[in-house]
Amino acid sequence: MQSDPNTGNFIGLRTALIAAMVVASAALRIAPHPMNFTPAGAVALFSGAYFTTKRVAIAVPLLSIIAGDMFIGFNRLVPCIYASFLASVVLGFWLHQKKSVVRIGAATLAGAIQFFLVSNFAMWASGLGSYSKDASGLIACYVSGVPLFWNTLAGDAFYVTLLFGGMALAENGSRRCGNRSSLWPARNLRSVSSAKSATSACPQPS
Repeated sequence: MQSDPNTGNFIGLRTALIAAMVVASAALRIAPHPMNFTPAGAVALFSGAYFTTKRVAIAVPLLSIIAGDMFIGFNRLVPCIYASFLASVVLGFWLHQKKSVVRIGAATLAGAIQFFLVSNFAMWASGLGSYSKDASGLIACYVSGVPLFWNTLAGDAFYVTLLFGGMALAENGSRRCGNRSSLWPARNLRSVSSAKSATSACPQPS
């Protein structure tokens, strides 16, 4: 039984992409940057939108965050923060079937809003800040976090544009060559004869 070289290429490219995303996301969190302007939320959305295996989609952003926190440090907010990024992965699942600009923009905004709500509520409830444990203290906590919300949204929008835009360019280039993207397994494989009969826009070797 002969092995399919395309399968090996898919596994190798996907593994390389996963490793690159984890390392780059962790490194950008460690490097000097405006507070909350990180790729973590974008990586979570991208993972949910593109990785067909849910375990991989969940593992990639978690590994990147944990890797960064090993250098930055852990605190009492970690469980809530990690849960918030998992919520962004779920938003990415919503993009899995259709990735339009409007849907990606809506998911990006929703991810930033839910992170703002979850992280500030966790800050208030944990007692890390000097906020009173009543409604006025919770409101004060959210008000003080508004500037960081805009940083979160700007960072998510910037890195979402890079990740989703870069993948869209790669997929368009692959289609022009008459091939599906080798990074993601096809849900419904067509016959080889149909694939061979497809017209290719790429120059053929002489």
